[in-house]
Amino acid sequence: MLVLQDGVNAKINVDWREAGNPWYRAIWTECSELMDHIGWKWWKRQEPDMAQIHLELVDILHFGLSELLQLHGSARAAATCSIVAYEEYAAARPSQCDVATRLSLVEKFASDSLSNRSFDLRTFGKLATAFELAELSLFEKYVGKNVLNTFRQDHGYRDGTYQKIWSGREDNEWLSEIVSEIPKDGSTFSEELYRQLSSKYREVSVGR
Repeated sequence: MLVLQDGVNAKINVDWREAGNPWYRAIWTECSELMDHIGWKWWKRQEPDMAQIHLELVDILHFGLSELLQLHGSARAAATCSIVAYEEYAAARPSQCDVATRLSLVEKFASDSLSNRSFDLRTFGKLATAFELAELSLFEKYVGKNVLNTFRQDHGYRDGTYQKIWSGREDNEWLSEIVSEIPKDGSTFSEELYRQLSSKYREVSVGR
């Protein structure tokens, strides 16, 4: 995941490590969106949307991994420095919490990120566990979103020429369909996903 994050960051800005991006700001802002998907408004009925909650957690992880890479230099160094915290998360069993507890956990995570101006992987792992997002599921969702972000950058997202709607369906929908159909082997997953996204994009583009 660190290698993939380094790759997509470099597509946006080859000198991204020197750009001084405020990763913590993006993280606590994502926490606000996460709160909305949990449901905190007492004046109307709301049900937690776990699919969207998981996607918001994955978005937070994108910024967290970016900070780790910036702090430690390389993916290998960042992984070495973070392995204990990640292993704690990987070994934890997803737990079911009530809405009030989950909201409090998100607020604490956002508050810590803002006050410390940094990302804490150990706390993030506890947050993901509280929302029943296990390690393998996090990996699959992260790779999926990362590959889609890379694909968008490669096909004109920055200059506005990329089309997010393919044959009447948003690219996120195509992504979910393709992810469900391919093996989740850690060494080939991202490459195969990108290849199949490219194939589908060409196919629907020809049909337009």
